Amino acid sequence: MESRVKLIRKTLGLTQEQLAQRLGIGKAALSMIETGKAGFSTRNKNILVQDLNVNPEWIESGVVDPVFVEEAAMLHDIGVVLCDAPKIHCLGTHAYIEHGYLGAEILRQEGLPKHADVAERHTGTGITYEQIIREQLPIPLQDYTPRTLEERLICYADKFFSKTKLNKEKTIEQAILSLSKFGEEGVRRFIHWSEMFN
Repeated sequence: MESRVKLIRKTLGLTQEQLAQRLGIGKAALSMIETGKAGFSTRNKNILVQDLNVNPEWIESGVVDPVFVEEAAMLHDIGVVLCDAPKIHCLGTHAYIEHGYLGAEILRQEGLPKHADVAERHTGTGITYEQIIREQLPIPLQDYTPRTLEERLICYADKFFSKTKLNKEKTIEQAILSLSKFGEEGVRRFIHWSEMFN
């Protein structure tokens, strides 16, 4: 399990110092945990789960829930039905950029809060609070970046497909090119995930 602590830290984009601070331990202690020279306390596991949204099963077993990943991957774009996107036969009234939070509202009403989080946080490689302000996006002001490993995995995989070319998978280079239109930050996040998942 200790080896997963390093992967969790890298997945969250944190330095050893940053994670150690969140856990209330020293950097040296975290280094010992990551190398298997020290154990990981229940208190620290709880911080990862409650404060950093890490799946508790993944901490223990190192395995994501494949049923959840499949369900959430299938449902993450449900909000497009409410958007004005005639090229994909969606004749709603909302801007396409809104489909993430709109889908999340639908999924929460259906009693699927974890699935809703995936829908809400998958657009691009996630949308930051600062991006919303800077680009004056027509979505509620909050952070929409993927937080859990499952959210990041689904968001990453989503970048290889287009709703207008359903039978064609993009290469990593093509996905990066598509993302580059929306800024460097998203490209950096995608490249980080590419290193993590490949």
